[in-house]
Amino acid sequence: MKDQAASLRSMVPMPSGVEGREHNSRSSKIITVASGKGGVGKSNFTLNFALSLQAMGQKVLVFDADIGMANIDVLMGTSSPYNLYHLLYRQKSIQEIIQLGASGLPYIAGGSGMKELFSLSDRDLEFFAGQVEEIAQEMDYVIFDTGAGLSKENMKFIGAADECLIITTPEPTSITDAYALVKVMHGQENATPFRMIVNRVEDQQEAERVADKIAGVAKRFLQIDIPLLGYISEDAQVVKAVKRQVPYSLAYPNAKASRDIEKLAHHYLAAHAAPGSGTETLTGIRGFMKKWLKRTT
Repeated sequence: MKDQAASLRSMVPMPSGVEGREHNSRSSKIITVASGKGGVGKSNFTLNFALSLQAMGQKVLVFDADIGMANIDVLMGTSSPYNLYHLLYRQKSIQEIIQLGASGLPYIAGGSGMKELFSLSDRDLEFFAGQVEEIAQEMDYVIFDTGAGLSKENMKFIGAADECLIITTPEPTSITDAYALVKVMHGQENATPFRMIVNRVEDQQEAERVADKIAGVAKRFLQIDIPLLGYISEDAQVVKAVKRQVPYSLAYPNAKASRDIEKLAHHYLAAHAAPGSGTETLTGIRGFMKKWLKRTT
């Protein structure tokens, strides 16, 4: 079997010692992808969004942070012999637990180690942060695919990120739960900004109607803006791709959903590059970990 760590090292130059770290000024943008309820296509969105960004020349690392239903590897038809558990217990290095999925996309499987992550000592958390930084400082984006709903763990990931992409569908329960998540997180100190993606829509008009419902209530009662980043069409090819365990943007590149995710990724990069987009305030993985640690105490 091809050595995953060697493959990663050949794709992403690794820093060597203190000198390499001092001269590396890259600061990854830390994104969480969340949803108010399960079954809205959150992980499928995360995977195909990451692949679209990568196809546009961005370096992306996906971290499967869904404690109960981690399935990024399943969607790609890959297996993960090592996960976060092996890193936290010093059995493997960060390079060894990273797997290369579809199109060489680097990802970390959370697995059983996710629960241990929330009970680390300060010393172990510092070790974890340092390990992740070795990879993250070479990335443009680190995307955490969190679990659905308002669990304590999800709130910590969302609250520590630079930005949260919230996924909803036109179903009333999905809309209600998405707003509930935003409302709770808005009450936190230094609230994380949200952008919305509406999945499984019939057309752009339906996406805009859904987005307007959530954005309107958020503006009225929370005094915050939640812009619509984009939408993904209802598409039978997505279901076929899931059954094949191949990301739909690769299995069916001309499908409606694939064209939508590509357009959405283009929109995201354009907004990220625009003046005043907030990129000048990115704190990287260590900033993420400091914020995350504050929320675990």
